[in-house]
Amino acid sequence: MINILYEDNHLLVVEKPINILVQSDYTQDLDLLTILKQDLKKRYNKPGNVYLGLVHRLDRPVGGVMVFAKTSKAASRLSEQVRTHKLEKVYHAIVYGKLKEKDQLHDYLLKDTKTNMVVVDKNGKEAILDYEIINYLPKEDLSLVKIHLKTGRSHQIRVQFSSRNHPLYGDQRYNKQAKVGEQIALFASSLSFYHPITKEKMTFTLPLPTRKPWHLFKNDV
Repeated sequence: MINILYEDNHLLVVEKPINILVQSDYTQDLDLLTILKQDLKKRYNKPGNVYLGLVHRLDRPVGGVMVFAKTSKAASRLSEQVRTHKLEKVYHAIVYGKLKEKDQLHDYLLKDTKTNMVVVDKNGKEAILDYEIINYLPKEDLSLVKIHLKTGRSHQIRVQFSSRNHPLYGDQRYNKQAKVGEQIALFASSLSFYHPITKEKMTFTLPLPTRKPWHLFKNDV
């Protein structure tokens, strides 16, 4: 069962579970968009196809807050907020190493569609994020980082930190230290946007996970 944080005639805000696709791909694994459409169809006894607009994405292994549009008008207005950076995304991550207390990371990222890997490349798309350190654990050499995403590039957070030798804990794709079975420590903790109809600013925040390695920082949030 998907955790629904908010719903009205225009919006559906949910907590995306970890290790589930946002939308279908070549694997044909069940995806969040399909699950939510099926749920809406059942709950409201809707005939035919249910409309649900995808406004933004999260990587498959990443959990956290997502908003979907229940009408095409809402989808258009929310997509415009994404384009103009009015939809604000906050993430928390656990990375290896000790970083500066706060900083802005600015790169150009290029995606290889054949390998689904992203690299820093001057011919890529601009990627910007701001971060601040919540705490650093010297024994484990791990930092809890709060991230304000300025651009929404594919694998952006993962690549920007790993390219600076601060890979995310458990990142099976960009962290050579990651052990098989470890879960990536990246979570979409907060989402803010303006309601597409009422224009009211809305913010949705989730508590951080308690599983390993998040439990190491349980006194910091």
